[in-house]
Amino acid sequence: MKRESDRITKELGFSLLAEGKIVRIRADGYSMFPAIKAGYFIYIEPVTDLYPGDVIAWKREKGFVVHRLVKVVNEENQVYFITRGDSCANEDQPVKKNQIAGKVINIESTSGRKRTIEKKKLSKFDYIYNRLLVWFIIRFKRAGNIGKQIFNEQ
Repeated sequence: MKRESDRITKELGFSLLAEGKIVRIRADGYSMFPAIKAGYFIYIEPVTDLYPGDVIAWKREKGFVVHRLVKVVNEENQVYFITRGDSCANEDQPVKKNQIAGKVINIESTSGRKRTIEKKKLSKFDYIYNRLLVWFIIRFKRAGNIGKQIFNEQ
């Protein structure tokens, strides 16, 4: 039942963006940490102009991928967009214009504070630093979960 619900939600989001509407989705994962944290809401508007440093949402079978646009490549009369999560080790596979669902314009924290997403280019150091932060956060959460399990068993 959840998969059917996820499929409907994904298709609805794609349709609304195609009609020129802004959609609000919940972030899941750490690939854009620290700019976008898991649980934050992301506001996506239909695609207009895209520039390196923008955070974009592109379509894949399971839903949206929200990553930062690193570069635009023209190859054999085809335009490809290269993206990368702010805490990812590598760039994503190139995506075509028809795969891009929209551009992230705002984010909303779990406390309800709304702000615009910063357009920026990251350095190699930024990616490494962000990956280390995510590594520590995940380890810390796992340790906390193990501790809860131990205390709940006693």
